[in-house]
Amino acid sequence: MSQYQHNNVVPFQNSANTKKQQVEEMFDAIAPRYDFLNRFMSLGIDITWRKKVVKRLKNLQNAQILDIATGTADLAIMMASLKPQKIIGIDISQQMLNVGDKKIAEKNLQSIITLQQADGENLPFAEATFDAATVAFGVRNFQDLDKGLHEIYRVLKPGATFLILEFSKVKKFPIKQFYEFYFRYITPLIGKLLSTKQAYKYLPESVQAFPEGNEMISILQNIGFKNNTCTPVSFGIASIYQCSK
Repeated sequence: MSQYQHNNVVPFQNSANTKKQQVEEMFDAIAPRYDFLNRFMSLGIDITWRKKVVKRLKNLQNAQILDIATGTADLAIMMASLKPQKIIGIDISQQMLNVGDKKIAEKNLQSIITLQQADGENLPFAEATFDAATVAFGVRNFQDLDKGLHEIYRVLKPGATFLILEFSKVKKFPIKQFYEFYFRYITPLIGKLLSTKQAYKYLPESVQAFPEGNEMISILQNIGFKNNTCTPVSFGIASIYQCSK
């Protein structure tokens, strides 16, 4: 198991459970309010970021797509516009998937999107199954980043596209100072008032520890991915990583 700093950042400092177990517990607890909090705290910008990810897959034809850490299926639902053959969304939290299933049913997308509980580091699929894979705000939550990325690589077809959408550390003044203040103080406060403070305290801590930019590109290259790129969005608040098998 490769040791990256973020592997050791956990939601509940005093828990004896593994990071994987704690992440499942955390998302199960916040699932009913997750979508509202996402829209509220990001001012809806996260929707724009996901649209940018979908746009990068627009040339796929009749594809099978895997959405890892699908959560409440926001990205999976957006990708249905691509007219794929199938989208499978997996997540470790069953409560998040329950919310996602309701949204999929409301949009009558059950024939295109299937959600199932699964561990992103132990994917229950055969090698070379998918034409593309996506993960939005989920790689930070892997207990073993290398293992999770190796699993994604394994289930992709040769030439398939892999896209990661993840928070970054803003570097430009004065956005950096505002962003860090908002992320470190305001986000946990909102989480405490509307959900659980611990979950939204974990968010900035995990972002701070997560490898980004060229470091993440290097990790993807070491896994075996090719044509690796990193595109910052919204002044570097988040980044889109794109690569291929």
